[in-house]
Amino acid sequence: MNPSTSVFSSGNTPDAPRSDQPALLAALADAFKSVNYTLDGVADLLGPSAYAALGRDQIIPALLATERTSGSDQAGLRGLTVLVRLWLLAVPQAVADVDAALPGPSANGLAELGLVSIADGVVTAAVDVRPYGWDANPDGSGGAELWVASDLAAHQQPGVLRHDHVLGIGQASTTLVQTTIRPHAKRALDLGTGCGIQTFHLLHHCEHVTATDISERALAFTRFNLVLNAAALEVDPNNLEARISLRLGSLLEPVEGERFDLVVSNPPFVITPRTKGESAADQFTYRDGGLPGDQIVSSLVKSLGSVLEPGGTAQMLGNWEITAGAQWKDRPASWLEGSGLDVWFIQREQVGPEQYAETWLQDASESRDPNHYKEAYAAYLEDFASRNVEGIGFGMIWLRRPAGSQGTISRFEEITYPIEQPIGPHLGAAIARADWLSANQLNEAHLLVAEDVTEERHQRPGAEHPGVILLRQGAGLRRTNLLSSELAGFVSACDGDLSVNQIITALEALLGGEEGFDAEAFTSTLFHEVGNLVLDGFLVPDEPGKSP
Repeated sequence: MNPSTSVFSSGNTPDAPRSDQPALLAALADAFKSVNYTLDGVADLLGPSAYAALGRDQIIPALLATERTSGSDQAGLRGLTVLVRLWLLAVPQAVADVDAALPGPSANGLAELGLVSIADGVVTAAVDVRPYGWDANPDGSGGAELWVASDLAAHQQPGVLRHDHVLGIGQASTTLVQTTIRPHAKRALDLGTGCGIQTFHLLHHCEHVTATDISERALAFTRFNLVLNAAALEVDPNNLEARISLRLGSLLEPVEGERFDLVVSNPPFVITPRTKGESAADQFTYRDGGLPGDQIVSSLVKSLGSVLEPGGTAQMLGNWEITAGAQWKDRPASWLEGSGLDVWFIQREQVGPEQYAETWLQDASESRDPNHYKEAYAAYLEDFASRNVEGIGFGMIWLRRPAGSQGTISRFEEITYPIEQPIGPHLGAAIARADWLSANQLNEAHLLVAEDVTEERHQRPGAEHPGVILLRQGAGLRRTNLLSSELAGFVSACDGDLSVNQIITALEALLGGEEGFDAEAFTSTLFHEVGNLVLDGFLVPDEPGKSP
């Protein structure tokens, strides 16, 4: 470990929830369960439409719904309403009502933990505390029911967010959760942990997790959340270090010289104008990396290979700049030249400088002051113009340090339509297919059409043959592939009986009598197209023990 960084173990950090009272936190978790302060409980209380609106940070429907249940005669329903209004809607509650909802910890206990403040018999939320979790696997394993503390969001408080704001469960964090491929791993790294969302998931399939952040408050929130959910996460609240190491420091500095099997990161990737004389205190640490342009993402992509074990992988989210006249992939590809890493970039969105500025100014509530908003908006546009940037891409990044017989993967693609979630298992299967293609002779393989694949044929009325033949995936990345008639003929023959070579030979014999037929070009082209169909999951090997 780099001596300039430090292990974070404080349970009482100023202006953050306290995690040095595990017994009180255990009582709080039990009290939450008893009043059904869970994802399902809140959803049932609010109803589908109000619950969906709350997910969009629109609180009015939830306020109206809880006004109807505030006077309920059912103690459990009344108690749940109090907690939803207190934390999710940031509506102050009477001490007596909070005491009735949480008789174990009580309002005074919440204040002692730094979760609320009390004045004149009224309890006000100091932070956001909300249910979080995920479903179990089909065999009943792997699910979790948790609670997560973070700073109050923009829609829960007036004014601009504090610069050391600790972000809660946002769209980016859940996107990374859904994207991550989750094999069993001995050592994992959560780089830029925030309030700990990625760490919670890593603990379910990794033996040990190191979580880093440049913000001491963020690590304090993470430690609080770990102790609050110790039972569900199967960690010892009195010995967190047995499975979790919290490190204070910037980027990879806290783990210099160490190696990991898996790295996940939702880094502060937002491209924010830098000003002369600006200090870290002037930046929003949860989103601004402090470097100009997209250098925070590029520096991570270039350096993550240094902390990966052979065969180790890294997954992260990021923004990248697209200069006028360039393709979106040009800049990300340049970051990896000569790195020796396997790489897969998927661009999910591209916006112009104006829309980018609007998104992030609104994110921190900077649009509430018209003069500040105008100046900040102009600064964004000037900053992008200084580098000739006409677009900003957002997407998913997968990297691997190859080992053994693993194949070389270099993919840069744009997928902007809706895909299946969680997508992580499908990404893992795609990588396994790429490795399979690298390690096996495709011409001898016997292939099957994947179960989620359908075929569409379109033709003009009265036409003898279809003009368009499409293969569509119903799962995963939901790709669509335009087929030539010969490739469509190949796919229709993929029932596992004949090898790739046998099917191509038969098609060549069928079509070879045509004038000008080039057998060598036909075979080469078709073989290449079949490989792509396997890579993308339209066709899968029918070989026990080898099929990914």
